[in-house]
Amino acid sequence: MRARDVGLASCHTCALVLHLPGSGHTHCPRCGAAMHSRKVNSISTSWAFLLAAMIAYLPANLYPVMTVVSFGKGQSDTIMSGVIYLLMHGDWPLALIVFVASVLVPLLKMLALVYLLISVQRRSHLRKQQRTRLYRIVELVGRWSMVDIFVVALLAALVNVGAIATIEPGVGAIAFTTVVVLTIFAATSFDPRLIWDQ
Repeated sequence: MRARDVGLASCHTCALVLHLPGSGHTHCPRCGAAMHSRKVNSISTSWAFLLAAMIAYLPANLYPVMTVVSFGKGQSDTIMSGVIYLLMHGDWPLALIVFVASVLVPLLKMLALVYLLISVQRRSHLRKQQRTRLYRIVELVGRWSMVDIFVVALLAALVNVGAIATIEPGVGAIAFTTVVVLTIFAATSFDPRLIWDQ
């Protein structure tokens, strides 16, 4: 038996469980947030954020993430050219970290969300616990993708020695930030309770 079957729901903000009225929505008495038995328009909102993130994923990997200007000469690097540069200079552990965090994790996150959304829309009965765990992993990993953006922002702020050396964020950094933020929004818009509603 589910909590929904007996008219109970938890607040999305503070996790307080209470009885919902017949209309199916109210406000949390503890934090004041709107409460619903399920997130409103969860699937369509998640799809919208996810499709926008997929569109931004291409420029995030094709355009330069940052430009290093040293003694008047500028060098622009995409994520992959940075990985290749690190590999060629023997820094394979760092290259692996950058590749996994900047290329692989966002891609796997988007694929996992596509799988979750399609399985809910098709009313799949398979592997409900595993799908719920997958959602929790996607939600947890989402925040850590911002580490790359913080590194570029810190470098741009700290390395500014006039004509000697400067680092400027590129279009790819903006696109990558967009991908990370949109996938976070897509994950938080998705209601994992829909997995169990079938």
